[in-house]
Amino acid sequence: MTQLMQTQAGDAGAFRHFDLTRVPSPCFVVDEKAVERNLAVLADIGERSGAHILSALKAFSMFALAPLVRQYLGGTCASGIYEARLGREEYGGEVATFCAGYKDSDIDEILALSDHIIFNSPAQKDRFLAKAQAAGRQVGLRINPEHSEGEVAKYDPCAPCSRLGTPVSQLDAKALEGMDGLHMHTLCEQGFEPLARTWAAVEPKLAPFLNGLKWLNFGGGHHITRNDYDRDGLVEFIKGIRTKYGVEVYLEPGEAVALDAGILVGEILDLPHNGMDLAITDISATCHMPDVIEAPYRPALLDEAETGHTYRLGGPSCLAGDVIGDYTWAEPLRIGQRFAFLDQAHYSMVKTNTFNGVPLPTIALWNSETDDLKIIKQFGYDDFKERLS
Repeated sequence: MTQLMQTQAGDAGAFRHFDLTRVPSPCFVVDEKAVERNLAVLADIGERSGAHILSALKAFSMFALAPLVRQYLGGTCASGIYEARLGREEYGGEVATFCAGYKDSDIDEILALSDHIIFNSPAQKDRFLAKAQAAGRQVGLRINPEHSEGEVAKYDPCAPCSRLGTPVSQLDAKALEGMDGLHMHTLCEQGFEPLARTWAAVEPKLAPFLNGLKWLNFGGGHHITRNDYDRDGLVEFIKGIRTKYGVEVYLEPGEAVALDAGILVGEILDLPHNGMDLAITDISATCHMPDVIEAPYRPALLDEAETGHTYRLGGPSCLAGDVIGDYTWAEPLRIGQRFAFLDQAHYSMVKTNTFNGVPLPTIALWNSETDDLKIIKQFGYDDFKERLS
């Protein structure tokens, strides 16, 4: 049986009172006040611990909120040339770029856009180090601590034969020549304890190499804004490392910036029956929530009932596997009824696609305090057509 990742969606909060008919369907609705609450928590961690907190654009890159992010965080981390450009143009602050493999044709622009450039292997570092140093950039190497905390193997950067990071067992003086810092990203939507265990496992192996380094970057996957996260533990952890090794510490939260800050609104299109009650919706797992299939996981439904009428929800595409999951309502569904999935601002938004010509969801920004609602982006036929030729 396929292992399901557990959703980390919390309480629906203010979205419980949002009128789902106020927006087109399908539509991502992001609550800017919820994002701001998350940013305030992250900024507090940075202030108390002395860490540099960067927003991971791979998880949430809704740049309409870049001015808000800029008020609280020190910059962004990017996964390649386009995110680095977005970070530099829209967000400001520091830009730290990591990519599993840089191209010769991109490296000059990436160096122009980035403050930190982080390499995946000593070979990549050796290939581009001279250019990076000539540009005056901070240079880092991503390591694989060879200590797994991942819930699902394909989301675990420390799984056997992982392509991400240089195994810590392969580190030597030559591999670290010219390095200003080390980067490790080993977590996925996890609390403080897995980070502490990872550091306990890898610290003795890194200790011989830490003298002379300027920084350590612990990457992303830290669910710092979740209510049960041990924030005091994280603060003391960071302060201890900064004191012991004389290095700056970086964190790159992504999900934590937009956790519980957005919903995806959909509509019931048809209610067939084949062995069980089915519901065809205008939300496609394949096109709008790819992690439902890739992870896989079951997204949380706004106001799902414990008992009542259960339906298997699927999208409008022709893919047989375009199935979201089985969900229960207190009353029978009806054609045209609206519904929403919780915690869809991070990753879902950046992974959408137009397979099968399925339209992209509208993007709306809501302020749960003032009830102000703005349509930020609506997509049309040209967004589908112009990608293809």
